[in-house]
Parts: sequence; C-alpha cells; structure tokens
Amino acid sequence: MRQAAEIQQKHAKHVLTPWVAQGGLAAPVIVRGEGRYLYDVDGNKFFDLGSGLIAVNLGHGHPKVVKAIQEQAAMLGYAAPGFFHDKRAELAHELSEISPWKGEGCRTFFTTTGAESNDDAVRLARSITGRPKILTAYRSFHGSTGTSITLTGEDRRFGGEPGAPNIMRFWAPFPYRSPFWATTPEEETTRAIEHLERTLVHEDPKRVAALLIEPVVGSNGVIVYPDGYLSALRALTERHGILLICDEVMTGFGRTGAAFASERFGIVPDLITFAKGVTSAYIPLGGVMVRERLAGTWDAKALPSGHTYSGHPMCVAAGLATVQVYREEKLFERANEIEGWLKPALKALAEKHAIVGDARGVGAFFTLELVKDKKSKEPLVPWHGDGPGVMKNFYAELRKRGIITFGKFNCTMVAPPLTTTKPELDEALKGVDGALTAFAASL
Repeated sequence: MRQAAEIQQKHAKHVLTPWVAQGGLAAPVIVRGEGRYLYDVDGNKFFDLGSGLIAVNLGHGHPKVVKAIQEQAAMLGYAAPGFFHDKRAELAHELSEISPWKGEGCRTFFTTTGAESNDDAVRLARSITGRPKILTAYRSFHGSTGTSITLTGEDRRFGGEPGAPNIMRFWAPFPYRSPFWATTPEEETTRAIEHLERTLVHEDPKRVAALLIEPVVGSNGVIVYPDGYLSALRALTERHGILLICDEVMTGFGRTGAAFASERFGIVPDLITFAKGVTSAYIPLGGVMVRERLAGTWDAKALPSGHTYSGHPMCVAAGLATVQVYREEKLFERANEIEGWLKPALKALAEKHAIVGDARGVGAFFTLELVKDKKSKEPLVPWHGDGPGVMKNFYAELRKRGIITFGKFNCTMVAPPLTTTKPELDEALKGVDGALTAFAASL
C-alpha cells in the first residue's frame, strides 16, 4: 500500500497548489470517493461537508453519470466545437427547459470552467449592448482567468492587477457586517440600492453593459441578500438597459432549493454563468446561458468567442446525465429539505459556541463565521490573511473527526451534497461541534 507521506512529499515537490504558500503543505491524499464520503490513501473516511468546492452536488461516483462518461469515451472522445453533436444539443435543450426564461428559452455557449464562463459573459454582454463597462460587487469571486480575476471583488484579484479595463465595483448588502450602517434588513436594502444608483450616476448608466452578481455570495462568506434587494437591483438594471448576469457557478443546479438561485429569489436575469454542479464536478464543464431574445444578436454576426474544448463530448455527456439525475431524483428541490435540517442545527451551534459569530445560508449552502468576540464581531482572523495560520488548526480538528470542508479567512463552508441523508448530516454536525470545542480551547 502506498504511504501518505511518500505521496505528500512527491506532491509538494512537483505540484503547485492554488491560493496558498507552498512551504510546509501536507494535505490529505484523497484517492477515492463514494456517495458523501472521501477516502485517503490510508483508508481514512471523511464526510465531504463542502461538496468539494460547492460542486459535487450528487455526491461522489453516481453510477448514471459514471456510465455516461464511460460510454461517451468509448464512442467519441473529441469533436471540434464547430461540429454539431447530439449530447451538446440535448444538454443545451435541457438547460433551456430548466432556465428562468419560461416560454422564451435560451441558447448556451459552453466553456470548461466558471472563470471562462464569466470572461465570455462579459464579452457577449458587450457585443449585445455595444457598451464597455461592467459592474461587480466587492466581496465577490468570479474566477482567476484574465477578465474574471478583475471581475473579482476581493483580495484574490490583487495578483492579477492591473487587470482588464472598464470593470467598476459597488458595495452589496451584508446584514451581519453592514457596509451601510443599517440596523434592519429593510434599511440595508434601501441604502444598498441608493448606493448602487449613485454609483451608476457617476459611471454613466448609458456606458454600462452589464452588472454581474452572485445571487448568493459564495466563497466570500455565503451572504444571503435581504428580501427585496435582488428584485430592486433587477428593476434598476432594466430601467437603464443594463444586462443582469447572474454568476450561478456555485448556486446553480439545486444548491439553493431550485434549479437556479435566480428562480429561488424570484428574479429573471439576462445571462447565467454556470459550471461545477452541471456535471457534479466529475468532468470540467461550464457555460453561459443567454436568453433567446438576446441570443439572436449573433444570427447575423459572428459570436465573439470560442474554445477548443467548448462543448467537449465527454463533458456534455456527463452534464446531460447529471441534469437528468437531478430531475429524476427531484434534487433541485432537495436543498429545501436540507435547509430545514441545517438552519436549526447551525443556529444551535452558534448559540453554544462563543467562537461562532454567525450561522447563515440558504438551501444546502451555509457558513459558520468565526469571531473573537460576538458583541464586537471582530473576525477570528484578519480579512486579508490568516496570520500564522490559525484556521488550519480548525480544519485539522475537523479532519480528526472525519470531516473535510473548506473556507475563506474566518468563514467555514457547511454545504453537503444534495444526496445527503439526515443521519449522515447529524453525524457530521456532531463532528463540527466537537471540532469547535477543541479549536476554541486551543486559542
């Protein structure tokens, strides 16, 4: 049997790991996944409480998706994107059927990743409108490629600066840490919209092609906007002829209790970007869904983008099988049931542990925000860094209890696969409880 230490040494020597300093890394060596669990090279079992990176919505190794990949690999490994392909057509049709554009439908431009999808959505929006500017929010993440890293509103964009031009930012609501000094959710929404209107005045709305936003903020703390904000934002963009792009890379495919978070929150965007859950992350696939009335823009002129792997046969075959499983097993709605389990359980953890400042989320998408003091809300670690690496000790405590997840700064993801059962989740949350106790005692 291979030993973890030997593989860790080889990995550290030859592989560059994203977003972290490379020295001293010694992560678990994951070699197998089954259902909601991951297994390392030594046979240790871990509950996947973060669904990979909020991606493995079906859990690991769903047989119907695995079979679809195997069959497509045997049939056709690659066909250039200029050819028509049966699985491309069928998946695009399925996406149109589950899209928010009921009665209108959409067309999909396929990519490989969420970052590529956001890059392309910007290019398509500019092509549609003839306008140059894009608005995105601070405390957002939209990817790490050329344009998407500039679209990102938090510190991961710093390594990509100076970045793509004509990208402007605004503050979105965050009830727990209000940037508008609001005292109620209603006040937060009103002030946030007033701020956005003022931003548009100074940027000139006639020069703004699109506003790109995560319907629920993802890796930057699972921030659920207060009631009325997204609908007011949608009305504002419509008033100025600005396209609304919803980045649903994390929130799409059932994560919030509907096929897309746009539907959960009752808004109809103009474009949707997606990746991750479309294949349950088994194979890389992303895309941009464009509502039909806008997709006709390119009936008489060339679409301004293309990729070698756009609509790769194996990827779209996996995507088609995955979407069919979501429908057959009623998993688009399943997160509503999981929310009913998570919300009271995480509220109880927040009340029990002084270190938990806030427990928030929607569907099967929650976070625990850790603080030094509940009253002051001082983050446990600084927003732009983790100092000596305090949070890694918390994740180590979780692994001791058979749990793997991830987070950013002082926020830890609680986002299980949509196929999770209540007994499995209850057991995992017992581990979280124990890890919080041990971690707090070590501080």
